[in-house]
Amino acid sequence: MKIGSYHTARGRLIGRAAAVFLALFFLAALFVPSIKTPAESDAETSENRKTAEKDPEGAVIGSTYHIDAPGTARSLPVQREDLGCGAIECMDSARSAVLIEATSGQMLLSSNPDEQLPMASTTKTMTALVVLEHCSPDEVLVVPDEAVGVEGSSLYLAYGERLTVRDLLYGLMLRSGNDCAVALAIHAAGSVEAFAELMNERAARMGLIHTHFVTPNGLHDKEHYTTAYELALIGAEALRNEEFRTIVSTKYYDFYSNIRHITVKNKNSMLWDYDGCIGIKTGYTSQAGRCLLFAAEKDGMLLVGCVLHCTPMFSVAPLMLNYGFQNFALASAVNKGDELARCEVTGGGEIPLVADRDILIPVRKGEAVDAEVRTELIADGYKPILEGEPIGVARVFVGSTPVGEAVLLAGESASVFSFRHYFDLLLGAFGRG
Repeated sequence: MKIGSYHTARGRLIGRAAAVFLALFFLAALFVPSIKTPAESDAETSENRKTAEKDPEGAVIGSTYHIDAPGTARSLPVQREDLGCGAIECMDSARSAVLIEATSGQMLLSSNPDEQLPMASTTKTMTALVVLEHCSPDEVLVVPDEAVGVEGSSLYLAYGERLTVRDLLYGLMLRSGNDCAVALAIHAAGSVEAFAELMNERAARMGLIHTHFVTPNGLHDKEHYTTAYELALIGAEALRNEEFRTIVSTKYYDFYSNIRHITVKNKNSMLWDYDGCIGIKTGYTSQAGRCLLFAAEKDGMLLVGCVLHCTPMFSVAPLMLNYGFQNFALASAVNKGDELARCEVTGGGEIPLVADRDILIPVRKGEAVDAEVRTELIADGYKPILEGEPIGVARVFVGSTPVGEAVLLAGESASVFSFRHYFDLLLGAFGRG
């Protein structure tokens, strides 16, 4: 090859590469999809576009999109006068107290809900949840020596006794057996210390920052603590497990080990005394005082409450539940099929993005829903979109707290050429001649 022809060919190649780069750059700008709320689609101006470009919450970042829908989030203020005669004094008898709606986690009533305190045997709520997530209830457990003679409330397990995980969970949650907690922990994780790590990992996955576990039974340790609010969240999470829910709502349970017949009675008297009660756990140590994690369901609304260091816990808890059911009801923040945003696709068209489910949140009776919906696109914007395909996520916020989530589905199909398709077309065009 001659030197001159080499440089000519090289220059031609560089020129084509530059042309391809510029063409791809402009195509990328032209065909990147975006996501808009219905209101923005109806009344968008060039000034709106400029503002959106400057707004990081409305900007395109890779293929992830953030949009804030109109609406001002609000909290649900406690009206202590609604508690009724004598109830305020009862609430004040708890060192810490909270009532939440289970699905959203939203506080309906609280008194000092964020103080870190010992929680005694209410700890066993997390113990049971972790065991159910790591073991089959039908597994047979052989009682280890470490579980024999554990102080406090006990099932009086014998070394070598054989029981199922399910039977020990009933002994744990109804009789509040500290020995059951140790036996289950060792069976699930190999040691009490390793099981405590599993408990703390589970708490971390829930986003709990004021909770730390050392023991599976709640016997006192200065590094073993939670808050009323975070313990209520643990209770709500555990109740999503049907096996757990069945256990804690049971009044009596009979079972057999390989050496004896055992009957246990639930220590939570609210199962007898409060209509709709479904659990959850009592607790007591001299340091923690009397503690109660409780739940009830009426008219489709599940409430979870917690009182820590509260001597009259069985008097306070019903008043808190009454307050919740009398003053709040579930309302739709998002309905299944609602169009929450629109996604621009190739050629300037748009497709609707709709919610795959209802999102219900608690509101004070007689008041309208006042929440904020934020949508995020998570799908690849450079491929064909099929109707019903998951495209993103919609989250409902009250204040800064997320209280519900739905998947965004494509409301209709859209043909979107892939970026690779344009690249191949351009290479073919510039590669000719």
